Amino acid sequence: MCRLAQTLAATVIFAARTSGKMHMSQQPIIPMEESPKRSLMERLSSLLLREPEDRDQLVELLHGALEKELLDADALTMIEGVLQVSEMQVRDVMLPRSQMDMIDVEDEPEQFIPNVIETAHSRFPVFEDSRDNVIGILLAKDLLRYYANAEDFDVRDMLRPAVFVPESKRLNVLLREFKANRNHIAIVVDEYGGVAGLITIEDVIEQIVGDIEDEFDFDETEDNILPDKAGRYRVKAITEIEDFNAHFSSNFPDEDFDTVGGLVVSHFGHVPKRNESITFDGFRFVVLRADSRKVHSLMVERLAFSATVAQDGALMAATKKS
Repeated sequence: MCRLAQTLAATVIFAARTSGKMHMSQQPIIPMEESPKRSLMERLSSLLLREPEDRDQLVELLHGALEKELLDADALTMIEGVLQVSEMQVRDVMLPRSQMDMIDVEDEPEQFIPNVIETAHSRFPVFEDSRDNVIGILLAKDLLRYYANAEDFDVRDMLRPAVFVPESKRLNVLLREFKANRNHIAIVVDEYGGVAGLITIEDVIEQIVGDIEDEFDFDETEDNILPDKAGRYRVKAITEIEDFNAHFSSNFPDEDFDTVGGLVVSHFGHVPKRNESITFDGFRFVVLRADSRKVHSLMVERLAFSATVAQDGALMAATKKS
C-alpha cells in the first residue's frame, strides 16, 4: 500500500510539473495549512505522500481527500471499486450456468435466432452434445451472413474461440487479460472442468464504475417491471413500492422504504451480491445486478403456493381460537 501511495503521488507530481504548475527546482511539499495558495495538484500530492501502512489507512486518506474537496464522490467510488476488484474472484460476479443463454450447434438458425433477438445479447456460447462442452462463441452480428446467404451458412464457421477461466481467478487479473487479448467474454469452469457460468468485461468494469446500461437495458419508468417467458419478472431496484404493489396486487409497506431495492436489502440485512436470493411475503427475489453499494435489478417470482399457505395459516389460527 505504501508503494501504491508513492506511485499515486509520483504520478500527480509528474502531472503538475508537466502542466507548468510545479518546477523541478521547487522545494519539498510543505504542510497544507502553511500554503493555502498551492495548486490542487500540490495539495493532493501532499495528502498522498503521508504513507499509509495498510488498506484501511489508504481508504481513510482518500476519504480525507474527499472531505477536503480534492476528490469528488464519483472519483472516490471508482478508486474504492478498483481496490475491491483486486480482492474479488470470478465466482463473485459471474452469471451462473442456469441463467446462461446458450446455442446448440446442431440447431438450425431458424430455431435459435428468435431467442437471439429476444435476449438481445451480443455474444452466445455454443455447445455440442452437452452444455459442458462449449466449442466457441457466436457473435450476434455474424448472423447477418445467414440472411445474406442462408444456403451456405454454417454456424461452426462463424464461431470465435472460447476463453475459459477458473472460478477462483481474481477480477483484476481477468480484466488485464481481457484488455490484452481484446476479449469481452469468458466461460467460467469449476474444478472438475464443467461449465459453472460466464463473465463479461462489462461485469468486471461494473464493479468499479457501477451499473452500466446500454440501449438494450430497460430504463424507462414504464419498463421498471418486465415479464419473461417463465412467468417471472425483471424488476429495477428503483421501482417504487407503490408501483410494485399496484402491479402485483401486493401489500408491501412503504413507510420505511420507497423502493423495492430498499425493501429487499432490509430483509437481507446487508447489500446482497449477484445471484443471492430471499423469499418473503409470497415472493422470491433474486439479485440480477448489484455492486458493493446497492442493488440494481431483481428477478421476482410470485410463489403459487403462498395463497394456500396463508389460507392454511388462517385456518389453523381459527381452529386454535375455537
